[in-house]
Amino acid sequence: MPERGRLHLLAGLAGTAGALFLPTGLRAQNYGAEQLRFFRIGTASTAGTYYPIGGIIANAISNPPGSRSCDTGGSCGVPGMIAVVQSTEGSVANVQAIHQGSLDSGFVQADVAFWAYKGEGLFADRGPMDNLRAIANLYPEALHLVIRRDAGVLEVADLAGKRISLDREGSGTRVDAELILKAYGLSPDDLQVSSLPAGQAADAVRRNELDGFFFVAGTPANAIANLARDVPITLLPIRGEPAAQLHRTYPFFAAHGIPAGTYRNIPQTETLAVGAQWLVGAEADADTIYEITQALWHPSTRRLLDNGHPKGSRIRLETALDGLGVPLHPGARKYYVERGLIGTE
Repeated sequence: MPERGRLHLLAGLAGTAGALFLPTGLRAQNYGAEQLRFFRIGTASTAGTYYPIGGIIANAISNPPGSRSCDTGGSCGVPGMIAVVQSTEGSVANVQAIHQGSLDSGFVQADVAFWAYKGEGLFADRGPMDNLRAIANLYPEALHLVIRRDAGVLEVADLAGKRISLDREGSGTRVDAELILKAYGLSPDDLQVSSLPAGQAADAVRRNELDGFFFVAGTPANAIANLARDVPITLLPIRGEPAAQLHRTYPFFAAHGIPAGTYRNIPQTETLAVGAQWLVGAEADADTIYEITQALWHPSTRRLLDNGHPKGSRIRLETALDGLGVPLHPGARKYYVERGLIGTE
């Protein structure tokens, strides 16, 4: 099998990682002259952006024993490493698993990372998860509020009494959805609430079993793009004073626009966004995290990101340190110091 095909297969298998009996944690196994290392990347629902982006990054940092060398057109990842993506409940579940040591790394919304590290907000009753560390900020994630056009909902206040999914308990989307509702004078009790992940929520909208759903994801999100081709939908704007107040209270929120044409028949939509960040535990080996960071920003990874997903082009070295809610891992810091992006202090 061609080298890139092997790596795509490995990333593709990650969706069933629970059935693969892969080692938990970063462990080494002898494989001839090399050591085979597994590294898992927690993502979220397969309907969102984390999962496909995770697959691209897993391909980029993988370099299984026996691979052709980078300078001969082979893998430019970490020698001996196989990275796999794992579908999870999302940001909240990922920080908990990283903190507990049951997941090597994960993608996490900037707001969730901040609260978890500080032990505030959603995590006030759990205490600080102060062993969380960052590899990089990746790209902005837009707050989507998807509504059937025939639901009679023109603004957020109209959600009262409607059948709306806030996403799963433990997801970053759920956290932000409740903040949005509060900013507009609503609570979950004012709605007919479901707790479905985006893919299932989109299916329920198709069947007219839901009026809409919240989803925080990079654009375009597959679940929404597919739904827009099947059912007339719209995106409600998140703007005005409630949005401004959210930004003043929670600086990790940023004003964001979803361009016209991102989804079929949906115009430019004002909303909010948070950064998607790649986290690990402080206990992770510094040399390994340095190699992973180096592989993330290798020129060959640039090509994979640009060609593999529309959001991949937004993952840039120059924004890798933007809006980090937790400290850098020492291995990642070493790389950014070498590149001159931060000082030695």
